[in-house]
Amino acid sequence: MLRMETIQYNLPQDRIPRVWYNILPDLPSPMAPTLHPGTCKPIGPDDLAPLFPMSLILQEVSNEREIEIPGEVRQIYAQWRPSPLFRARRLEKALDTPAHIYYKYEGVSPAGSHKLNTAVAQAYYNKMEGTKHLSTETGAGQWGSSLAMACSYFGLDCKVYMVRVSYDQKPYRRALMEAFGASVTASPSMETESGRAILAEHPDSNGSLGMAISEAVEVAAKDPNTKYALGSVLNHVLLHQTVIGQEAIEQMALAGDDPDVIIGCTGGGSNFAGLVMPYIGRKLKGQSHARMVAVEPAACPSLTKGHFAYDFGDTAHLTPLVKMHTLGSTFVPPGIHAGGLRYHGMAPLVSHVLDLGLAEAVTVQQLDAFAAGIQFARSEGIVPAPEANHAVAEAINQALEAKAEGKSRTILFNLSGHGHFDMQSYIDYQAGKLQNYDYPAEEIAMALAGLPSIS
Repeated sequence: MLRMETIQYNLPQDRIPRVWYNILPDLPSPMAPTLHPGTCKPIGPDDLAPLFPMSLILQEVSNEREIEIPGEVRQIYAQWRPSPLFRARRLEKALDTPAHIYYKYEGVSPAGSHKLNTAVAQAYYNKMEGTKHLSTETGAGQWGSSLAMACSYFGLDCKVYMVRVSYDQKPYRRALMEAFGASVTASPSMETESGRAILAEHPDSNGSLGMAISEAVEVAAKDPNTKYALGSVLNHVLLHQTVIGQEAIEQMALAGDDPDVIIGCTGGGSNFAGLVMPYIGRKLKGQSHARMVAVEPAACPSLTKGHFAYDFGDTAHLTPLVKMHTLGSTFVPPGIHAGGLRYHGMAPLVSHVLDLGLAEAVTVQQLDAFAAGIQFARSEGIVPAPEANHAVAEAINQALEAKAEGKSRTILFNLSGHGHFDMQSYIDYQAGKLQNYDYPAEEIAMALAGLPSIS
């Protein structure tokens, strides 16, 4: 009898979640408040109004456990949701492990990643409140691609500031954004005051997400018809991603299995939170025993080497102050780092969950991440995005630990996107051009020395 090597667990379209899950009311202690950058006092909704539509601001501060997903958003979700859950039997066989490995595959979205889950929602709410233009930043390009696509759905203009090193390394991501009608500029640029100031001091800057955020925020703050959209970090962004975990819970039940370890790569924290927060909610109710593991690159180790402190979300200090694990707002990742996940800070919600002991964090070196991606591709037939390779690497580590212990272990990870537009990174890896990089402790110390003093 032929053994099924690929097992897929699908849900019908009527099982697309009808609500987003907000974990805040279920946490044992509240998050630290967001502070005004000028007064260092807690901000109110009106302080955020120049940047975001009020509907998203209210989601940002909501204590409602469930927030209804608008019907028009669910209709667009139906183009790719529910996304599939796979049992990675070929990978299990290649590793000769007793572990069960499952992956939730978000690369089936039209943009090729999980980012579209929040891009559609943000574009919808902006359209409903009369916004004409959206400005944003993007690093590796998955978020910029998703927002450009969502803006095309709702007839909004989209302006993207793309981190210079990624702008140069990933022309196909740029082309995809432009195909959907977005205007894409390499950051730092001469288009904004913050960009010009950075270039005056560092004319050859590779850029950073903090710099690109400064430019996008500046554009939105100066034009009443423009709002700012963010692809990760903030509560409302992570909220929209919880469709991933809600679906995974149902799909794991179909598989007759329950995860012991749940894994997601982390840059700003959105795909990790999207998978993990519904499970943490279950764990707090005694319905899950799983460990939650956030995986970050050694070149950008905000969770493992950063400080849990108040910091700005951008380089020019235009954004509110949030308490998060941070490497300092002046952090610039090395140009040799090809795996995405380049932001200097981690989502305040993910940082808070880590501080509460409800999750743990590990790092993966760049070469190990790409080696894992190649092994996964040859076993499962999917080339992961470089960012997702970090989650793949930790899933393999967990499976090999189970093998060494001679015990079964059920592993679930989020394969947050495919790597079809990121093949230059794979070309460089195969050619031996990539290298491992530990962000130096002395550089981290210098960046952290500039953290704002909050009493």
